[in-house]
Amino acid sequence: MNASATHGEQQFFATCPRGLETVLQDELAGIGAADISTLDGGVHFKGGFRLSYSANLESRVASRVLWQVSHTAYRSERDIFEAVRALPWHEWFSVDRSIRVDVSAIRAPVKSLDFVTLRIKDAICDVFRDATGKRPDVDTHAPDARIHAFLSKTHVTLYLDTSGEALFKRGYRTTAGDAPLRENLAAGILRLTKWDGAAPLLDPMCGSGTFLCEAALIALDKAPGLERRFGFEKLKIFDRDAWDALKNVARARVRKPERLPVFGSDRYGDALKLARANLTSLGVERLVTLKQADVLEMPPPAPGGMIVTNPPYGVRLQDQASVAALYPKLGDALKKKYAGWTAYVFTADMRLPKLIGLAASRRTPLYNGALECRLFEFRLVAGSMRRNREHTA
Repeated sequence: MNASATHGEQQFFATCPRGLETVLQDELAGIGAADISTLDGGVHFKGGFRLSYSANLESRVASRVLWQVSHTAYRSERDIFEAVRALPWHEWFSVDRSIRVDVSAIRAPVKSLDFVTLRIKDAICDVFRDATGKRPDVDTHAPDARIHAFLSKTHVTLYLDTSGEALFKRGYRTTAGDAPLRENLAAGILRLTKWDGAAPLLDPMCGSGTFLCEAALIALDKAPGLERRFGFEKLKIFDRDAWDALKNVARARVRKPERLPVFGSDRYGDALKLARANLTSLGVERLVTLKQADVLEMPPPAPGGMIVTNPPYGVRLQDQASVAALYPKLGDALKKKYAGWTAYVFTADMRLPKLIGLAASRRTPLYNGALECRLFEFRLVAGSMRRNREHTA
């Protein structure tokens, strides 16, 4: 099955952090995607080619939007070569565009993925040589066109990447700081909390401010891809008029409040400088309230609201004792100061509910890259919260 033209319905696959597939499914349904189905790490969907423009522009959760150009049975590396060789790559992008090929596989009967990658590059270059007399350059760092191949036991699926740089690279991050939370994971966590953009939201251990930046984008109804470029803009089939029209609609709906109910604090001034720099880069530094403060001592910024935070956790053994000492104090501070709030704590430390001394009303499995994590929900009420009603949701 080949997609030799872009008219009519096309097949796409959007990747995302594991655990956020249903959030991405809802996003894609909201922009008009059809035949949506999920699997670990992504969502299949169908629509016209311009739907890939909307998905790249609007999705807060997707990592990449891939256009499926072929799905073919194979038995050997030669079959893969021929499947790639049969596609009109020269109709999709110019020979002057640099390329990169990425191959992944599950139970594929091939000896070497590196060899398959090389054969796919050779086949693409052969198509261009026959059509133009030239071969495209390979650029593994900043390619113009990214080709992805996925091998199952029986089939090879080929994709052209419409995103270019990964979608979590919104363009506002000036510097990451230590162990940054990717932007699309932060946005997905905010979606899971059902935050509506109007209730007070606090990250009391904000670090470089990723939750704050993504919350501001949500509250302003600003498309996360509005200020960046995409891979589809380098394709021959790119429709600039359609793209400009989409961006104009997105720009017109951006809200312009004088202040947002978004609050961030951190104990460390250096971290707060990073957060301020990122908020400034995003253009929302005057809308978000930042304060240098210790979460154990600071009063809440409002009578009620939502806490969303990613506290430090000890991956290294020498860090675990200090983290274990922090959690009981954090639980006490939340109980005493934040009655009426709901706290969402994202962590890779599965000991957190026990150490923090609070009953988790929900535990959502998520992955930060390859690291298994949980998003714990704690509904804070006045007085003591004993762990006798803890349940898993």
